[in-house]
Amino acid sequence: MVTIGNIQLPEFPLLLAPMEDVSDPPFRAVCKDNGADLMYTEFISSEGLIRDAIKSRQKLDIFEYERPVGIQIFGGDEESLSLAAKIVDTTSPDLLDINFGCPVKKVAMRGAGAGVLKDVDLMVRLTSAVVKSTALPVTVKTRLGWDDNNRNIEEVAERLQDAGIKALAIHGRTRMQMYKGEADWSLIAKVKNNPRIRIPIFGNGDIDSPQKALEYKNRYGVDGIMIGRAAIGYPWIFNEIKHYLKTGELLPPPTIEDRIAVCRKHLHKSFEWKGPKVGIFEMRRHYTNYLKGLPNIKEYRAKLVTLPTVEEIDAVLDEIGRVYAGFTIERTPIELINYHEKCPV
Repeated sequence: MVTIGNIQLPEFPLLLAPMEDVSDPPFRAVCKDNGADLMYTEFISSEGLIRDAIKSRQKLDIFEYERPVGIQIFGGDEESLSLAAKIVDTTSPDLLDINFGCPVKKVAMRGAGAGVLKDVDLMVRLTSAVVKSTALPVTVKTRLGWDDNNRNIEEVAERLQDAGIKALAIHGRTRMQMYKGEADWSLIAKVKNNPRIRIPIFGNGDIDSPQKALEYKNRYGVDGIMIGRAAIGYPWIFNEIKHYLKTGELLPPPTIEDRIAVCRKHLHKSFEWKGPKVGIFEMRRHYTNYLKGLPNIKEYRAKLVTLPTVEEIDAVLDEIGRVYAGFTIERTPIELINYHEKCPV
């Protein structure tokens, strides 16, 4: 068992990464159905929460079936983060996570997200302020460092643990790398193997198959894996990894019926949570990923992204299910997934 404060997770848990404009309740619902052990909200601006910004407040929505679930916040000011933590506390998530990993310019250059990696003393002060402001277990998501000359995650891990965090998730790239190149897990392993480190250490970056999950588990010795991009349009990856770790065998890929069913649930959850207009509009970015690999799918996809009602979209999904009945799509490598990374950390 892996323990985060009072949260009990299975041995070697699989975590769904917080991804901006992706990890909302509808997406989390289908990931939970398919084996995610711990999930996080999209990151939420501490300043937005304090200003009572509608979008920020909506991101606080969590549901009982999601548990355990964490709310992630970001910011570069101690007082703002402290106040935001108190607001989060009132919504009763299972944990509170601080984002020190988002590399995008609008966040990092304003002294938040991965920008805080340039000032470890500030990172510690911000973390301490959050820990003191909430009764929830506090965790952190971050990167190896700002750039290749400042890969300071070993120092960061020790000091954040001393500040009171209960778990640390590390993306195996620096801020300057953004999402380019291969994630380097060797420093994540050094953090995990540091005898001073007592908290769970989760690795993140480039896990896109059950085989790679097993390889990295054995090679780097982390307590669990956080999965982001590989789950977009393919939430089955969680159960596939679990099955492979347990049996050494690969599950068959999802059928077209499986894909349509999950896509439909995602659509209906989006409709219910966001309302008819926004729910249908924001679902449009997901159809490509659910249906990627089907031959001659362009015409159907064009319909899905223009139809205005759930009933009409359901009818097209039914037709796709009939036309492609029995068709199986092989796994899609994460580098081919059609996702504009605003900030999946």
